[in-house]
Amino acid sequence: MIRPVVHDPAALQTVAQPATKADQAVVSDLLATLAANQATCVGMAANMIGVNKRIIVVQIGPLALAMINPQITAKNGRYQTQEGCLSLTGERPATRYRTITVSFLNQNFQPQQQTFNDFTAQIIQHEVDHCNGILI
Repeated sequence: MIRPVVHDPAALQTVAQPATKADQAVVSDLLATLAANQATCVGMAANMIGVNKRIIVVQIGPLALAMINPQITAKNGRYQTQEGCLSLTGERPATRYRTITVSFLNQNFQPQQQTFNDFTAQIIQHEVDHCNGILI
């Protein structure tokens, strides 16, 4: 189900709780909402649709990847950039890393670890920040 996007900074700055298998519907809703906003959005966190759970989705080319309880375990290649957010107006400065390694559960709640680079890594960092209650 496509859900409305949250724009309230106070709600977006709440640290997300770990997700469980009971949150499977949230994953589906987040993927549907990302698809509905694909013209202006490449990633979303569950708090952006009003659910305080540690779930993100990232558009990687034609594939949308869901990450449940993502944790960035390694990062290198620090740089400064400007980012926008579907939940906020305008762009803001952000510090990101060119290469990151992420541990997460996939949509079937199976453990994964993967390394991401460049723009995909930037999207993931932005969405993990949302899970941590950090706004750009």
